[in-house]
Amino acid sequence: MSQRAPQGGRPPMAGGVGRGGPMAGMMGGPVQKSKNFKGSLRRLLREVGEERKTLYAVFVLISTAVTLGSFGPKILGHATNNIFYGFLGRKLPAGLTKAQVVARLRASGQNTYADVINKSGVVPGKGIDFTAVAHWIFLAIGLYIISSVFLWLQQYLMAGVTQKTVFRLRRLAEEKIGRLPLSYFDGTSRGDLLSRVTNDVDNISTSMQQGLSQILNSALTVISVLIMMIWISPLLALISLIAIPLSMFASVRIAKASQKQFIAQWDWTGKLNGHVEEMHTGAALVKVFGRRKQAIADFGALNENLNKSSFNAQFMSGIIMPSTTFISNLIYVGISVLGGYRVATGSMSLGDVQAFIQYSRQFGMPLAQIAGLMNTVQSGVASAERLFELLDAPEEEPDRTPSVPIARATGAISFKDVSFRYKEDQPLIENFNLEVKPGQTVAIVGPTGAGKTTLVNLIMRFYEINGGEITLDGVNTRDITRDDLRRQFGMVLQDTWLFSGTIQENIAFGSSNPSLEAVTQAAKAANIDHFIRGLPGGYGSLLTDDNSTVSNGERQLLTIARAFMADPAILILDEATSSVDTRTEVLVQHAMAKLRMGRTSFVIAHRLSTIRDADTILVMDKGTLIEQGNHEELMAAKGFYFDLYASQFSSATSEQI
Repeated sequence: MSQRAPQGGRPPMAGGVGRGGPMAGMMGGPVQKSKNFKGSLRRLLREVGEERKTLYAVFVLISTAVTLGSFGPKILGHATNNIFYGFLGRKLPAGLTKAQVVARLRASGQNTYADVINKSGVVPGKGIDFTAVAHWIFLAIGLYIISSVFLWLQQYLMAGVTQKTVFRLRRLAEEKIGRLPLSYFDGTSRGDLLSRVTNDVDNISTSMQQGLSQILNSALTVISVLIMMIWISPLLALISLIAIPLSMFASVRIAKASQKQFIAQWDWTGKLNGHVEEMHTGAALVKVFGRRKQAIADFGALNENLNKSSFNAQFMSGIIMPSTTFISNLIYVGISVLGGYRVATGSMSLGDVQAFIQYSRQFGMPLAQIAGLMNTVQSGVASAERLFELLDAPEEEPDRTPSVPIARATGAISFKDVSFRYKEDQPLIENFNLEVKPGQTVAIVGPTGAGKTTLVNLIMRFYEINGGEITLDGVNTRDITRDDLRRQFGMVLQDTWLFSGTIQENIAFGSSNPSLEAVTQAAKAANIDHFIRGLPGGYGSLLTDDNSTVSNGERQLLTIARAFMADPAILILDEATSSVDTRTEVLVQHAMAKLRMGRTSFVIAHRLSTIRDADTILVMDKGTLIEQGNHEELMAAKGFYFDLYASQFSSATSEQI
């Protein structure tokens, strides 16, 4: 459960400035180890398995390429034997048989030389057969070319598998965000959320592209090479097999130690992104409140933690390959010594020893590659685990089926014994009752944390109530799909939101008729048309990310024009004039008055002078409705509302004096 204000206001954003400075809780430490490395890896492989047909083709191509390539050293060994035997044969007297040459050598005491000649294909007096050598060389080149073509094809197919999988993961993440309750965003840093959807997904893509096909290639290479080694010499193959358990032992021990560092690395990456996003979004406030040095210090601390975890992860995983390479080199030395001895004794041909040494290098190389890829795999699985945490987050309660369709509401809203709490042990709204007739304007006032915004959030089902029911046109809002329900509402908030795009696109956002004519009519109704036409680009003027081209009041009028375009049945006006000057407030008030005509409206306001004409004023405190009536009735009652109004009036009077 996310943190909440104890008295019921809007909950603080995690990692926000509102909790004791920028990233006040950032030193809580990263995740120390993978929560479920094997489970996350299996789940990621299941996601890849959606492309199983292509994966089968990849497997066939890699298997064929590896098999063809594995014959290369053996074929080159034949070429080496032809050269070696030709070299020896040319030095032997012509006209003698091999048996006669061996007998003469033994008679002269050259038994070792005799054994080599006896077990070889030497023809006395015959030199190197360059035609046979060329045959074997061209055959090896042909196999290597075909093998390379197959490996290129599998890499092409694997790129498609990776991108389709990542495309699907991105889509799942985006769809998941749409199903998450508002409470999830209340307790999650926007930077960390963005990092999971962007950085972590990109890292998964890199890990899959580099890891999956290479690991499969290496594993098949180990198997095929081992078969060829056993074929040539079971004894030397047995020595080579010692490298497998030693390499596996070293890799697993180092991998376990480095895995928690990869988890920490991506956790700190998310924290750092969250900090940067928040500090740059509120750059002006950070400077105004003199928190620039603190923000830099916080960034330095986060950056240092990320640096340490990244260094540890890369270093620890990076020593896997040198360790396995060292083991392979030791085995290589043993094979070279024993192979040379067997050639000298005639137990093996020089070509077979040469081929076996090549196989031994090929045997150790994929083991080292697999070990070296462990850091890539671990990093990718760590990112996948973070993404899966997002995909597994609790979602909004599903809409009831069958649902009650609603085209356009009349705007009658009823609260019947509604109860709500953010935390189980902290009641906020208890037994709340309210009847709102179509077209009425309901103002909600009260101190900060009274539950004003919570009340309208309950109407739109951003949060689910714990008891009672809320009805729209006599229908329980839980029987209406969220999309149908929220389509009835238009919102103008204190914090205006404009995206990068043209003014026309911003005003037409959410409207089914984005034509310039309709946008112009909405802008005129919002008293912003004259300002837009005064811009060099008019309605085609671009708004930047920070919206620095328009003032607060102009942004507010643009959002009101957007509400006009949406033509909602019910309006939510949340502190819509709190951040504008008095002159602009008049324009905003006139625009909102036209917008409210014929619509049920909920107005949240601190400036009580702006809601004097409301049909009903709800006075809330600590989540409880303590007073209700119009302005005259509440002033006559001389209660909580009277005190609020009197305090604002006296403050305004003293300022004028």
